[in-house]
Amino acid sequence: MQSEILFRKYPRSIALRPIQFESDGNPYEKSNPLLLLFDQVEQSYNDSSLQCNVRLLRESEADIGDYRPLGSRAVYGCLGLLQVEQDMFLAVVTECRLVGAIRPNESVFRIIDVEFHSLTNSTRYSVSAYPGNYDYNSFNDQLPQQSYEHPCAQLRKLLSNGHFYFSSDFDLTKSLNVRSTISSADKYTYDEHFLWNKFIIGELLNFRSKLDKLKQLEMDNCGFLVLAIQGYVGMEDTIIGSSSVSLSLISKLSCKRAGTRFNIRGLDDDGNVANFVETETILQLPKTCFSYIQIRGSVPVFWEQQGLQMMAHKIQISRGPAATQPAVERHFNELQSRYGNVHIVNLLGIKEGEYALSKEYKARIIDLNGNGLENRVLLTDFDFNSICKTGNYENMVHLFSMIGERIEDFAFFAQDMESNCPIFYQKEALNTYVRLMGDISSFDIENLHSRHSTLWAENGDSLSKIYTGTGALRSEYTRSGKVTWAGVLTDATKTVNRFYINNFQDKSKQETIDLLLGKLLNSKEIEIHDPVNELIREDMLNRLNDYSSKSTINVYVGSYNLNGRLPSGESLSPWLFAFNDHEPDPHLFVIGFQEIVELKAQQIVSADPEKLRIWEKEISKVLNSRPGQRSNYVILRSGQLVGTALVIYARSDIVSNIRNVEYVMKKTGLGGMAGNKGGVAIRLDYHDTSICFVTAHLASGQSNLEDRNKDYHTINDGLIFRNGRRLTHHQHVVFFGDFNYRIDLGNDE
Repeated sequence: MQSEILFRKYPRSIALRPIQFESDGNPYEKSNPLLLLFDQVEQSYNDSSLQCNVRLLRESEADIGDYRPLGSRAVYGCLGLLQVEQDMFLAVVTECRLVGAIRPNESVFRIIDVEFHSLTNSTRYSVSAYPGNYDYNSFNDQLPQQSYEHPCAQLRKLLSNGHFYFSSDFDLTKSLNVRSTISSADKYTYDEHFLWNKFIIGELLNFRSKLDKLKQLEMDNCGFLVLAIQGYVGMEDTIIGSSSVSLSLISKLSCKRAGTRFNIRGLDDDGNVANFVETETILQLPKTCFSYIQIRGSVPVFWEQQGLQMMAHKIQISRGPAATQPAVERHFNELQSRYGNVHIVNLLGIKEGEYALSKEYKARIIDLNGNGLENRVLLTDFDFNSICKTGNYENMVHLFSMIGERIEDFAFFAQDMESNCPIFYQKEALNTYVRLMGDISSFDIENLHSRHSTLWAENGDSLSKIYTGTGALRSEYTRSGKVTWAGVLTDATKTVNRFYINNFQDKSKQETIDLLLGKLLNSKEIEIHDPVNELIREDMLNRLNDYSSKSTINVYVGSYNLNGRLPSGESLSPWLFAFNDHEPDPHLFVIGFQEIVELKAQQIVSADPEKLRIWEKEISKVLNSRPGQRSNYVILRSGQLVGTALVIYARSDIVSNIRNVEYVMKKTGLGGMAGNKGGVAIRLDYHDTSICFVTAHLASGQSNLEDRNKDYHTINDGLIFRNGRRLTHHQHVVFFGDFNYRIDLGNDE
């Protein structure tokens, strides 16, 4: 359904009015249509949150005499409301392209272009339909004299990249077998894992849910709201026997841990993994419909890649095994609740950091299966790069022989198209289903495979462009089953392009993704004005103590300048247990080291992690071998800047209470070029409290007071965590280390 967009300059208001079409495609004006209106709500001077008044009215009920068309483009629905800086914008789809019908009356569209229109500022221009130009739409009495970039320009670029899709007919966020249940009949009961505009459309969906059922149906028929996925949707029509069939591929990228290649890796504390994709193959026949689902994602442990990534990728396991396990269990519990039993195909090899990552992964699965999951999570190793090196992709047949029985166990989902009832649920794949159809010619099977290969290659290219910035490697073989020199050269070009994009462009793209998903530090959801809800919220805030609790945690913080030495056998207990036995065991031990390596000229640029590992083990041994031991401690996180290092140990019984652990560092030596001096910080959330620990080594020398002060300010201002979070954004900051300040008095004084 298309709509036209109308606006009123003052008081600021925007309206969506449906456009009706004759059978010949010409628009006509429907009498008394339904309007969706968005009005600016005046805010108090001190209130930084923005509110919008939303109304669903018949045209006869709304005074729209002073509204006029906003441009000449039709819109295909609203993506939501967004606050950028101090402005509120309405996001609308202005161009889309039909992909096809997955099943009868289930059309899918690809978003081609979007626009953002301000609801708060009549002098704020709107983002235009064409890159680099801006449509002022008569908003301004006088056009700006200098060049501006619209605050939503990068967001428009992201949403118009050709990887976002929507449907006005069904819930595209859910797979076919989930949609077949009665509880999923409402197309707006979305799966939040795959709804990319949830943050900006959530309040509008709440508004819809408060309408009576008839009004909801009328609003839905107007197509006012757009639920968007990111990924790939492709279709191919073909013939099997004498029947026309359609083959579709739908890949949905999760928005739970979303981001670009080197910015977002591995697992988070809620069990979400980077680059998680659910791919569904659907074969639509006249009387039945086949569906098969497979999933992929980043290795579910805490790992990252910091610094400039050249051809050899530096992988760092960023959290200890015991501190990782709770998140691993959350990840697989979620997968099993959504998909049933899980069989992992591990494609990691034995080179560089892949081996360490694979080893850690398998260790976590062993522990997982030992915690009551009864080996329901199985893992098959398949070193893809070694087995299929030099283009020997036919060796993939070895993988199928390794997991063939499990594939048959999983089967497939099938649905009777006449009764809409499931015939049976997923347990195998396309080949088995085609065989069960009966007498199918080898030509038909080969034709179906060829079309599936085309869709799979396009799917791989699309997902790769989203995550890495280039098409998928080896896609030539996926399409044609052949490897040529031209394909090899194309892959080499993609690799070079990935290096540039991932290292130099992805940071700004990551910020745009976080803006869309509401993950920036100061992101605030646009609230729809509702006096009753505001009274309820105010009352809840006044009664906060009735349904929340507080507790005290004990933290031991110690600093040690090692002068480049390793453990000598001297007991560390008097230092680490410098508190009374009757006091509770600390929840956290936070240890800062300086000069963990000798600060020689050749060592002030890069860190030697081996000495840190030795000291980590020594501290762990002491903490966990104390006479009368009451608590067990595990390494939560560590970080190192050449000679300065920070290690946090947590009591094993509180690890599941800790979330969002991050590490950053800041060099101050040689004007910020060298790491002989500087600071290392680790932040975390303990329940709902944010804490940051910083250990620092400041400039030495009797007379270098100003250098020390300068180092402090450089560290304090330069330690920036993800989403722009600084030290000042934490409720508690502990800053400790070897500051090198001197007290210019005699020893006795």
